[in-house]
Amino acid sequence: MPRSVNHVASRARRKKILKLTRGYYGCRRNVWTVAKNTWEKGLTYAYRDRKDKKRNFRALWIQRINAAARLEDLSYSKLMGLIHKAGIEINRKVLADLAVNNPAAFKAVVDKVKNA
Repeated sequence: MPRSVNHVASRARRKKILKLTRGYYGCRRNVWTVAKNTWEKGLTYAYRDRKDKKRNFRALWIQRINAAARLEDLSYSKLMGLIHKAGIEINRKVLADLAVNNPAAFKAVVDKVKNA
């Protein structure tokens, strides 16, 4: 009895990954083993960079808050310390957005913190 292999399923599995590697450079798009390794490595990078994105955005928010705070004669660390001492519950994302898009509101927050 001849050996039976499910060529349809294995070919479909390969085609699925080769379709995902379209647009890659050189052998990375059409040579099965290279394409599979590249695709798997890309998944690793995607997982890692989803975590890095959060870190990068927090750093960006801190830079924006610091720049706006220095216009009000405060450093970032002093401003955040005063905000926590005043009991104002505002996160860095919102504070950075205020600093960039609504400087008057940011100034109002800083004035309230200075007076508290």
